[in-house]
Amino acid sequence: MTNYRDQHVLIPESDLEGMSVDTLAVRAGQIRTGELEHSDAIFPTSSFVYASAAQAAARFGGEEPGNIYSRFTNPTVQAFEARLAAMEGGERCVATSSGMSAILATCMALLTSGDHVICSRGVFGTTNVLFQKYLSRFGVDTSFVKLTDQDEWEAAVRPETRMIFIETPSNPLCEVADMEKLAALARRSNVLFVVDNCFCTPVLQRPLEQGADIIIHSATKYLDGQGRCVGGAVVGPAKLMEEVYGFLRSAGPTMSPFNAWVFQKGLETLPIRMRAHCDNALELAKWLQSQETVEEVYYAGLASHPQHELAKKQQTGFGGVLSFRVKGGRKEAWAFIDATRMISITANLGDVKTTITHPATTTHGRLSDEDKEQAGITENLIRISVGIEAVSDLRTDLQRGFEVLENHRQGNV
Repeated sequence: MTNYRDQHVLIPESDLEGMSVDTLAVRAGQIRTGELEHSDAIFPTSSFVYASAAQAAARFGGEEPGNIYSRFTNPTVQAFEARLAAMEGGERCVATSSGMSAILATCMALLTSGDHVICSRGVFGTTNVLFQKYLSRFGVDTSFVKLTDQDEWEAAVRPETRMIFIETPSNPLCEVADMEKLAALARRSNVLFVVDNCFCTPVLQRPLEQGADIIIHSATKYLDGQGRCVGGAVVGPAKLMEEVYGFLRSAGPTMSPFNAWVFQKGLETLPIRMRAHCDNALELAKWLQSQETVEEVYYAGLASHPQHELAKKQQTGFGGVLSFRVKGGRKEAWAFIDATRMISITANLGDVKTTITHPATTTHGRLSDEDKEQAGITENLIRISVGIEAVSDLRTDLQRGFEVLENHRQGNV
């Protein structure tokens, strides 16, 4: 694409072939207008005009490329899609209104009644509900297996299996899947391998290179990084993404131009933010391990984590989310959380501000008691999404929780 400042000045398209994720996060996908703006433009419009009725017909009929209606064609959204696809190493990205709508759009576009899905137990609670409660109404059956048990995955495959769906690392116990083994299983079984890459982002992990077919994102989390907007994305081969795009065009779970612009700006700082999140989370996880009232810490960056070596192999960092169990139950976990005075009590994650939540009653609160037990979501489990504040200040705030637990232990509360 060549843009014109005036008839004498040409700005050639950037050559980004072979560039790193850090560079792609800043440069990929930019669409400059005739004004030659340096920052990314935003197109807050619902519709577009045509030079003639014939051109309108050609656009709607797919005979001529160009914008039609912002439910499914908008330059700002397309710029975000192009940048994220480049960062993930995928052929095409389809942006959606939320992370859950990204999963829904993928399933509605690529599954049909009678199909079978194998999903890991360690997924976001609402993902579990979507598969169990809603997709089942349309004849899609789902089996849930332990993320790290390859034998369970192998045994779950049926003739009608169409999709393997995972989050890695898992939410909230930070288990890590062996993507190469699951990709091999998917190829042998002729099924799609879908990976939710929310926790790592393309900065730390590129599932397509590990054999995944499709990547899911909740752009709400790290891609934005500042808790401003809700959005999602699906990345994968052009042929499959055309089906997802077709569902989006018809059903309308669309990303708004404003949100796309916010996410596009968020991607620019994603590499440096992810490294800061990783550094802080590892330091905090080590500190939590030393606390007397902590039973166990779950973070793949710890040498004690059962998939530590695997995480080192397929990730370039361990992410910003960790969880831990305190001694006691819900009463103690809630008391710990309530004692904090700086960390935000909210279920969102991926923010530059550190957040803390009780998964059993928030993110995974809609699961049955049996499903919680199988997924390891106990009443004494606490999840922290570690931000980029000073770790010393995070320790100071969390220490308030440990003091409350100590008072509980001594019977002073």
